Amino acid sequence: MGFLKKFQFVGGRIAKTGLAVFLTALVCELLNWPATFAVITAIVTIEPTAANSIKKAYVRFPASAIGALFAVIITHTLGDHALTYALVALLTIITCHKLHLGAGILVATLTGIAMIPTIHDHYVATFFIRLGTTTIGLIVSTLVNLWILPPKYSNTISTNIHNLYFKTGNLLERRGSEVLHNHSLHRETKLIFNDILREIELTDTLCEYQKEEWKLHRSNRQEMRCFHYEYKKLNILRQILFHIGNIIYLPVHYSFSEEEKERIMDATLSLKGIMHHPSFDIPDQHFTLMKNLLEEFWEDQEGLHMKPFQSMKHHFSCETIMLYELLSIHDLVEELSGIHLLEAQHRNALKKALPTE
Repeated sequence: MGFLKKFQFVGGRIAKTGLAVFLTALVCELLNWPATFAVITAIVTIEPTAANSIKKAYVRFPASAIGALFAVIITHTLGDHALTYALVALLTIITCHKLHLGAGILVATLTGIAMIPTIHDHYVATFFIRLGTTTIGLIVSTLVNLWILPPKYSNTISTNIHNLYFKTGNLLERRGSEVLHNHSLHRETKLIFNDILREIELTDTLCEYQKEEWKLHRSNRQEMRCFHYEYKKLNILRQILFHIGNIIYLPVHYSFSEEEKERIMDATLSLKGIMHHPSFDIPDQHFTLMKNLLEEFWEDQEGLHMKPFQSMKHHFSCETIMLYELLSIHDLVEELSGIHLLEAQHRNALKKALPTE
């Protein structure tokens, strides 16, 4: 199966689906059983992880039995008519839903509908044969998912996270420029923000898949440690995007001086540069920029404290919130840089510990 990895149009899941269909049909052929129902089950049983396949197999088996049972009973009563198809589909879906067998509704309905034209007599034997072929499809596809080309999401997760940091840096610069020039939120900026949010959720789903895979496949400590660091980076990215979201949805009522605008833009570009850096290195100049922002933040706060409390419509000005969000992002970027440094130290320590030739 290794040669399939050379072709981008044949992914691991596609290859496993084809193999599962072939093996399922082959077993049914040896048993002289119809392969249609087994193949249908095999196709829908291939999940992103082997753990999911095993979990859903426990649901799909009783669901398929329900679909086959309704097909036999209703076909025996009404024959092969349009109403039979509607009743089998409807009753199968309702029953599976009531019994909390949601993961098996599709395969159960397909099994029941596909059985109707093939039922003529020997109803009990037909029911158990269909149940047997469904079982073959479940078992074969689950074993293929477990043993053949076990999925590894770590590299994809790492690539996604670094790409997302790159996009987030660009988003911060884009929104910062809009704010400092008193421009309202651009539609494209909001689309980029929502797109990054969606990709973070997709990457988080891949992380969950990877954790599920490790329950069934052994992994070395180094791989798990790398995943641990990448997951921390993903959580920090989520927090950074939260602060950028606060900047995005702030009303544009800023009254920065030209000097203040320059300082804020320099700090924004510096944060962007750190998020673009492969190692998230922080230059010394960046700390100077953030120190200036911090001093400006406290000056704004002192100015607000001088006003009567009852006369203030908003207790935090837009300028103060903007500075606070940038300083918060700086704190998270500092934490991010420390995580990457710790990861590099562990990696170097492992290399030194390996025996040399």
